[in-house]
Amino acid sequence: MSTNINLPALGESVTEGTVTRWLKKVGDSVAVDEPIVEISTDKVDTEVPSPVAGVIEEIFANEDDVIAVGAPLARIGDGSGTSAAAPAAPAAAVPEVVAAPAPVEPPAPVEAPVAAPVVPEPVVVAPPVVSAPVVAAPPVVAPPVAAPPVVPAAPPAAPAAQTGGSPYVSPIVRKLAHDRGVDLGSLTGTGIGGRIRKEDVLAAVSTPRSAAPSTPSPASSYTPDAVSELRGTRVPMSRLRKVIAERAVASMVSTAQLTTVVEVDVTAVAEMRDSLKDGFHARTGNKLTFLPFFVKAAVDALQAYPIINSTVQGDDIVYPAVENVSIAVDTERGLLTPVIKSAAGKSIATLSAEIADLAARTRDNKLTPDELAGGTFTVTNTGSRGALFDTPVVFLPQSAILGLGTVVKRPVVLAHGGSDVIAVRSMVYLALSYDHRIIDGADAARFLSSMKARLESGAFSSTDLGI
Repeated sequence: MSTNINLPALGESVTEGTVTRWLKKVGDSVAVDEPIVEISTDKVDTEVPSPVAGVIEEIFANEDDVIAVGAPLARIGDGSGTSAAAPAAPAAAVPEVVAAPAPVEPPAPVEAPVAAPVVPEPVVVAPPVVSAPVVAAPPVVAPPVAAPPVVPAAPPAAPAAQTGGSPYVSPIVRKLAHDRGVDLGSLTGTGIGGRIRKEDVLAAVSTPRSAAPSTPSPASSYTPDAVSELRGTRVPMSRLRKVIAERAVASMVSTAQLTTVVEVDVTAVAEMRDSLKDGFHARTGNKLTFLPFFVKAAVDALQAYPIINSTVQGDDIVYPAVENVSIAVDTERGLLTPVIKSAAGKSIATLSAEIADLAARTRDNKLTPDELAGGTFTVTNTGSRGALFDTPVVFLPQSAILGLGTVVKRPVVLAHGGSDVIAVRSMVYLALSYDHRIIDGADAARFLSSMKARLESGAFSSTDLGI
């Protein structure tokens, strides 16, 4: 009995997807929930798992084909309905025929592993067994000379035949390994069929880091970046990158974008965070970062200055009744913006938990397209990569995006007792890019000044904190 695997619904607004890579081919065995194909949409890239176990009998869509939701991708059965199943057995048995001419005793043990994986084809396995004695190689090759090296070489050949030469590595895992300086060839995959997973790469990274303290020169911790293997190459843009490029250009052409920057003394927030972070982690399981403080201050300011949260529809300005905050997340596939829905009134503890959850699932490619839709305002934390500030691009239909710089300690001139003093303070730049068609510089300044006053005073009550 065969089962068709159809393209599942990937979100309310998603009607089609592009086949980017087949992880299995006709004749391959698959287990329940094992990914068989990668699909790319306008919002997210995902893997389609098999709902049943069996053998892929037919593939209906080629790579780069655009498939509608509900259309068949492949057929899975017991292997009897595929034309590729018959030649698959002799192909897999070829290495074993070479190993059979070894000493007279090994043929029976060598044939045992071949018969086990090819259970559906017991009748087909017989011909190679008969052909082994027919080949005149054993007497001619002189077993004492060639046989000993052939027998140990046979076992490594079998796994190579099963995995097609090397385990499949997804683009996400390949980029992670490249960014972390991990040689994929040195890893042993723990996934199905020896597949190298993200966890295998991260485990390999932990070993060099733990060995680092033993080096005698801790003062010079700089490690040069590895030279990228992309130098001198040409690769096609992914579907996600094409969508980002098209929307960025459309936004820049259709809107009048401007950026306003303010400097904020967040020493009060830094001190509050330092005093609470251990207890916060113990209670919630999440690290207390600066980001939820900034998001909380931004959401409250949006309610006071809703023009920053508005959209343009024709000749009208629409003011949403909710503040849905998109959080920019850097992933191996590109920049994605999962949305915190109805952020107003949520505590810092709640915001922290939602940000951590969304970011983790975004990087693991486990978001649904609906979780990437509906944002009314975006926050991007480029400071997490060390940037002082940037001028982020507003993506339609939103009208504004807030860029957070890195928090740094530096000397600042303060007024104290009628005179100026110099003190070390925690400082950060907040950059607001906005659509100047409907948002004026004064509107942006009022919004940023509201955030600045809130953050510099450290005015976050126990209710605001949620702990």
